[in-house]
Amino acid sequence: MKKFLYRIFVNRRAEMSFQVLRRKPVQGYDISFLITNYHCEDMHKHKLIDFIVQFMEDIDKEISELKISVNTRGRLVATEFLKQFI
Repeated sequence: MKKFLYRIFVNRRAEMSFQVLRRKPVQGYDISFLITNYHCEDMHKHKLIDFIVQFMEDIDKEISELKISVNTRGRLVATEFLKQFI
């Protein structure tokens, strides 16, 4: 379920350019960043670090919200389904 929620998160941000986010993560990880010498020279290092930290905080927050949303929807569907047996 986490991979599904991760895909939703990334797809919602598809319009944003993640220059350091790998399109295909390293095996064994859901997310990986590829930071090259070019990125360190072209971008401010502290802003690059801030971006990664903010990205991780945002993805954690949004995945938690998506989990709550999925659970709420599941509960509503189950309630409506079980009403027919009462």
